[in-house]
Amino acid sequence: MNIIHMVIGIAALLIAAIAHEFCHGFVAYKLGDSTAKNMGRLTLNPLVHIDPIGSIFLPLVLILLKSPFVFGWAKPVPVNFFYLKHPRRDMILVSLAGPGINLFLSMFAAALLRLPFLREAPYLSLFLVSLLIVNLVIALFNLIPIPPLDGSRVLMGILPYSYARFYARLEPYGFVIIIFLLWLGVLNKIIWPIIRYILSMYGIS
Repeated sequence: MNIIHMVIGIAALLIAAIAHEFCHGFVAYKLGDSTAKNMGRLTLNPLVHIDPIGSIFLPLVLILLKSPFVFGWAKPVPVNFFYLKHPRRDMILVSLAGPGINLFLSMFAAALLRLPFLREAPYLSLFLVSLLIVNLVIALFNLIPIPPLDGSRVLMGILPYSYARFYARLEPYGFVIIIFLLWLGVLNKIIWPIIRYILSMYGIS
């Protein structure tokens, strides 16, 4: 893999991760929580959102190692669910905002890839393919119901309060669980078949 491919991959990841976090903060702000805005995080400025480890170092290492599962993260946008007008309902909406924008960006990239002139712009095509796949990976990965991923927030908003409180206690162990499942290849076996199916729906092989 050459330097151009690495730059394209990291650029696609940064766009996807920053859009993901921005939309969490934007929807939270619209629903009553101004925490992200007050902390200067309600912006698309990448310098505000970049996490040196999750946004650059880890993806670069995974790309160099030719990992089949490249992922990363931006700095999480702070959200205080107690400020939301309807905390349980709005927690679901805020949590879905991140994966939602990633799915939208994947569809946008898929639509652009259908344009004929891209056959003469190989690097632009490569960027759009990377943007498409990275956004699908981030959306599906974050919808996994393991705390603190977005899917767990959605589940907590649906579960009865007593069960949600018990479920929330898993959060200190969530990252360890995620790394363990990645190491076992379980998440690969869940996410990649879904991605291949969505790509087939987009008409991309």
